[in-house]
Amino acid sequence: MEITDDREFPAALAALSGIDFPWEYDEKADEPSPGNMDYEPYQEFESAEETTDWIRSWTGNKELDGTAFRTFGQDGTGGLAVLWLVREGPLTVQPVMFFGSEGEVGPVATSLGEFLWLLAGGVGPQEAVEFGSDTGVPNAELRAVAEKYSGVEPRTPAEVLAAARAEFPDFAETVQSWCR
Repeated sequence: MEITDDREFPAALAALSGIDFPWEYDEKADEPSPGNMDYEPYQEFESAEETTDWIRSWTGNKELDGTAFRTFGQDGTGGLAVLWLVREGPLTVQPVMFFGSEGEVGPVATSLGEFLWLLAGGVGPQEAVEFGSDTGVPNAELRAVAEKYSGVEPRTPAEVLAAARAEFPDFAETVQSWCR
């Protein structure tokens, strides 16, 4: 598969960049408060250079470059939401993965459209991977974005995550194989 350096920000991601994601943490439960997602959408993809610097730093592997990733959001700790370019086709059909600031990794959605439904259902990438959340408080503003841009039928967060985990069950091992 040939990967091009397409960095044109999809309309769906641009729509997310205008939405405020409120954040509160429940210290007693040691998890995000219901209805909160620690997600900060970007207004554009990080540059190729920034992406290469990130994947090399994250893995300790100076031989890697960032061509297989498009970073488009983060959480407050520095964990990143990325498109992983492993399929033929446009950026919107690529799976969404999460790389946590403390080494957590995992699949989040099988495509950008699926990712929109995850957010609409009140679950962000950090909550899904670090906390194992597959339910949340639905968000009407995010649902409107998903309805407009996803191109897929509505999904619950549990359905989105189950599909991503089924398709990419070895993602953590793959990433570990890149580490030095």
